[in-house]
Amino acid sequence: MSHGNHDQFRLGFLTAVEDTERGFVGGLLITNRFGRPLEFQCTAPVKPNRTQQILYGPTLKPYVLGELIGRTLLEKVGVKPHIVMVESPDLLDLRSATSTPVACLLPPADPSTRNLPDLQNQHDGQIASTRLQLGNEMVAFHRLHESDRNEIEKFAKLVPGDADLREPFERIREALVETIRLSMARPA
Repeated sequence: MSHGNHDQFRLGFLTAVEDTERGFVGGLLITNRFGRPLEFQCTAPVKPNRTQQILYGPTLKPYVLGELIGRTLLEKVGVKPHIVMVESPDLLDLRSATSTPVACLLPPADPSTRNLPDLQNQHDGQIASTRLQLGNEMVAFHRLHESDRNEIEKFAKLVPGDADLREPFERIREALVETIRLSMARPA
């Protein structure tokens, strides 16, 4: 049974884990609207050296996660997503490196508007004040790309209302931890 273009709708879930010895490893899971995996890609570890840490200062983590890891994964993936979901505002800088709309899950405890200024202050105002219900979550956007809300709103009806948009991030983290474990077990 075909659902036309609805079957073609793809969500990207992008996150990274940090290993103290090896650095950041990122993963991008592309799913259909029901959360079934279509493609998974991960990066090699990215570990900034001390000079980079000094020179980049507080912009280092967003740069590594967004520009180096996020952009690399989006370029590498064969099945392009319509939306990229991230769970950390540090990954919102990815939006400056892609034309794909990027949405950040708001904290689960209380996604009300009154928490947005705190989130904005913690992340140099990267998060826009506009937000949107997507599945069972509230999402926000990069402040320089608030128009992503309009683009994502077009797809919102294709995401089931009870969709757990946090669960795919758990799968990615487990896969990344397993990848790190296996790479460390290999003989040098």
